Amino acid sequence: MSDLKKPVPLPFGYTFLSGAIAGCTELLLLYPLDVVKTRQQLHTGKGGVGMMATFRSIVATEGASRLYRGIVPPLMLEAPKRAVKFGANGYWGNLITSNGQRKNTQLLATLTGCAAGATESVVVTPFELVKIRLQDKSSTFAGPLDVIRHSLKTSGPLGLYQGMESTFWRHFWWNGGYFGAIFWVKSLLPKPERGEILNNLAAGTVGGFVGTSLNTPFDVVKTRIQLKGTGEWAYPALFKIAKQEGFSGLYKGFAPKVLRLAPGGGVLLLVVEALSTVFRNYLGPPYI
Repeated sequence: MSDLKKPVPLPFGYTFLSGAIAGCTELLLLYPLDVVKTRQQLHTGKGGVGMMATFRSIVATEGASRLYRGIVPPLMLEAPKRAVKFGANGYWGNLITSNGQRKNTQLLATLTGCAAGATESVVVTPFELVKIRLQDKSSTFAGPLDVIRHSLKTSGPLGLYQGMESTFWRHFWWNGGYFGAIFWVKSLLPKPERGEILNNLAAGTVGGFVGTSLNTPFDVVKTRIQLKGTGEWAYPALFKIAKQEGFSGLYKGFAPKVLRLAPGGGVLLLVVEALSTVFRNYLGPPYI
């Protein structure tokens, strides 16, 4: 197929909408697992409370609605976050492969994902900070605006970017693992005659698992730094936690996190690809 016959990329508005719908769908379905994950990560000391015990404790002592506390910031973030994720991945992919003139490889797909994650981290840091401070068990904030006012009052405008460096590494490794694994899985699966629903679901799920396995230690560090507003750096903080709480301390909250982001990664890719196909058919040539 010549370059002239290749479908052109979708306009930004359609990519934005696809990512927004996919992200909001995944978030609304699986957000309670994120609350449970945060509670486990904030538990210091060796050992910890199991996922189901944490879940039951929240419902019994705080009510089921607490499982959706702090959802407003990430829900507001989903549209720009997913647009940045997939938009940046496309941008860096075109740059690294010289607009397709250089064949994409496993290494390039992973590097592209890492670059997309680094870009995404700039957008998500303030929203993550607000979400973490609302999800904390001892939180007394009335809502997102209360967190923002407090942060601006105590730390100034840059206070909303506390934990930026650890957030950078969290998204750098997750996106590298996610998009790298998607490339790898798709290269192993036979191309179906009709649609790629199962391929996309499988590739996205594996990608979500790999990304979560790589970035959970940085997520633990980020969560604690953003809650306390400390100026710690990610890698020294990793060694500190490992020394004080053992290696398992770096993976606190892994079970609910992976149960959300493995199938969540599959849902995300599935919805994005499905909507992209709908939009391409609606727009017709040269997008098909």
